[in-house]
Amino acid sequence: MNFNQFMATTQIKLDQYPTLLDHQRRKKTLKKQLRKVRRQLGEMQNTLYAHGKYSVLVCIQGMDTSGKDSLIREVFKDFNVRGVVSHSFKKPTSQELQHDFLWRHYKALPARGKYAVFNRSHYENVLISRVKPEIVLHENIPHINSLSDITLDFWEQRFQQINHFEQSIHQNGCIIFKFFLHISKEEQKHRLLRRLNKPHKQWKFSPEDLKDRKLWDDYIRCYEAAISATSTTEAPWYIIPSDSKHHARLLVAQIIKAKMQTYTDIKNPSLPQQLQQQIDDYKAELHQS
Repeated sequence: MNFNQFMATTQIKLDQYPTLLDHQRRKKTLKKQLRKVRRQLGEMQNTLYAHGKYSVLVCIQGMDTSGKDSLIREVFKDFNVRGVVSHSFKKPTSQELQHDFLWRHYKALPARGKYAVFNRSHYENVLISRVKPEIVLHENIPHINSLSDITLDFWEQRFQQINHFEQSIHQNGCIIFKFFLHISKEEQKHRLLRRLNKPHKQWKFSPEDLKDRKLWDDYIRCYEAAISATSTTEAPWYIIPSDSKHHARLLVAQIIKAKMQTYTDIKNPSLPQQLQQQIDDYKAELHQS
């Protein structure tokens, strides 16, 4: 499959991207394929850890019910727990508001050899904050004293700051993946109804979900602007058809695998020549101990 078809490279309109792939494979087949790919990803992560020079950042964005949590659970299930950390960014704390909006994301970046998964990410600062700009007023930014101060130039500046942030960490060895889980408004309705109809899932529901659903078009416009402005060579966006969770999980795993395979310098390190020459001596010593 050509994964470039899912990459956002120009000024995008989300209604031109599918929310469901045309070819329909059985869930059993998709699950089997995912198990194979995620085992391979787990092995590749072990090599990344041993190599110790690169890190990987995976950003997952999407509307409510788009399947972010379950995708993270299923795609990274076979990773060594020491090699991957998931961060879910909620409302900023009072301490976080004393810093610039990227500060808490810098703190959560992966160490060399590891993966970090951002369940929602620094992009919330140009998505929910743009739909509800009163949030920005809590950041205590100089010269931003009222909603009228939050102009188009303000958002363009934020896009530039995000691009500079990603460019900087990429240049220092962080491999970046950004996935937008693209679902239809109709599919979101079905998923919200399923939450309400199943007692063991009702805890996931919030009346805020319905309020945000009424702002669907506003969110879509903000996603289009953010993705168009920040899909770069170093950190491209992938728009993932997500009306089928099983398709979405497999596609994300396949894209990560394909990209990581291009880093042919990521290999298990070998013992220094001097130590290799003494391996037989070490074995003999162990047998005698």
